[in-house]
Amino acid sequence: MNRIHGVKRLTGNRFLNLYELDASCRSGKHLPYYVASRAADTQHLKALGGNRSADGVILYGVYGPQRDKLVLIRQYRYALGDYVYEFPAGLVEPGEDPQKAGTREFYEETGLNFVPVSGGDCQRPFFTTIGMTDESCAMCFGYCDGTPSNANQEEAEDIQVILADRAECRRILKEENVALMCAYMMMHFIAGDGDPLAFLKEF
Repeated sequence: MNRIHGVKRLTGNRFLNLYELDASCRSGKHLPYYVASRAADTQHLKALGGNRSADGVILYGVYGPQRDKLVLIRQYRYALGDYVYEFPAGLVEPGEDPQKAGTREFYEETGLNFVPVSGGDCQRPFFTTIGMTDESCAMCFGYCDGTPSNANQEEAEDIQVILADRAECRRILKEENVALMCAYMMMHFIAGDGDPLAFLKEF
């Protein structure tokens, strides 16, 4: 059932825009609904049948010969006015394969090499904060090595690379600002033992 009757683009930014939808609720009453989107124009909004490919990629990297550390980043986020723990992540360019985008973004943000592991259906795009955005992200899983570096980060990025074992992940979850998707995957990491990516074999 189509509940979108019109769309107005309210901003003209490069990476993220605000759209006002003329929407109707179950009773048929019309109301304005506001959506932030990576779409460059109205025809590419997912609510209007736009492309369902991944807008971004989130990277679950396992570090070390014992595969006992997660690669996290502690990044300053203007929306919070504070630092928050996240996984490395970035945008997928039009037509770009998410794994290639992920490998590129991982190196730019952390200085580490990322070797993707096939994740089957776990890698298809999933939605993030659907109450206010139509953004979708693919999840890429892999093993990584090298020496952390911020030499390739963009000027606007303020990122510290964290190699966290299970004890440090527990501390972070207890004491720090953490992005929700990162928190869920850290809980998975803490609850398991051995290779954190072994579950992907089921997919």
